[in-house]
Amino acid sequence: MNNRFINIILREYEAKRDKAKLNQQKRQKEVYSKIPRIKEIDAEINKTGFLISKEVINNPNTYKENLFVIKNKMNQLKQEKAFLMTENNLPIEYLDINYICNDCNDTGFLQNGNKCNCFKQTLISKAYQMSNLEHMLSKENFQTFNISIFSSEPFEDEELTPKQNMMDILNTCEGFCINFNQDKEKSLLFYGTTGLGKTFMCNCIAKALLDKGNIVIYQTAFKILEIIESHKFRGNSTLSINSEEYNLLFSSDLLIIDDLGTELTNSFTNTEIFNIVNSRIVSGKKTIISTNLSPLEFANTYTDRVFSRIFSNFTPLKFYGSDLRWESYDK
Repeated sequence: MNNRFINIILREYEAKRDKAKLNQQKRQKEVYSKIPRIKEIDAEINKTGFLISKEVINNPNTYKENLFVIKNKMNQLKQEKAFLMTENNLPIEYLDINYICNDCNDTGFLQNGNKCNCFKQTLISKAYQMSNLEHMLSKENFQTFNISIFSSEPFEDEELTPKQNMMDILNTCEGFCINFNQDKEKSLLFYGTTGLGKTFMCNCIAKALLDKGNIVIYQTAFKILEIIESHKFRGNSTLSINSEEYNLLFSSDLLIIDDLGTELTNSFTNTEIFNIVNSRIVSGKKTIISTNLSPLEFANTYTDRVFSRIFSNFTPLKFYGSDLRWESYDK
């Protein structure tokens, strides 16, 4: 995941710790006001803890005997404190710092330096929020994919039936997810008419990678150009929000461009599409493009360099068959 987003999450953890400490201080003030003796005990405990450290440093050869006396005093103070808390109907842990996650104390990392489970889950949740797909993916993923809805009958002059073709596409897409972080893995180009499952397959890949903590951004070509235009031409009023959206087009682990070819195409859009695709290729970032255009239509719609850059660096996957209208998928 992008280091920028990890830093955002770490700042959120810091805010959680600050809040937990502030709440502890409020409870502490309340207890000290109600039971002044506990404030005295806490001060003595802190002082005794300091004496232990001092004894170890100043008397390394004889500290064990004195340490026993000091620790015994510490235990007596803790017992008195526990008695006073119980006597006043307060739980013993009432003055502790109450972290949301007690495994990592809201740091995100365990003592051995490994990421805490709560940190891993936060990474995944953050990725989902930024993907533009949070609610859709519970319905459209590899687990809900149903190969049986594709026809086993020959289709036009294609060598494979729609079902056989979709099995090949499915295997390629699953392999794309498994080998996602390998440099040799190419980006994907889905093409074919509407209603054949291109968007569904995009969602399958998005969920698989989001669940691994990758940053996946899913936008239509029209929306991407809207983000670009807003970033470049609409001034500073939306700069902070739009800059984040704009930067993600280049920095996300995976960018999914849906419905490429439905946007208004001109020299500006051609340049911007090339800039995004080329920048991601150069930086080793994967991209998935979904389009209703055939290769010939694609070549006639975009400049030669856009066509060449995409078809030489993407694995083209043709979707064909009868219009499935994916609403029937849930029936």
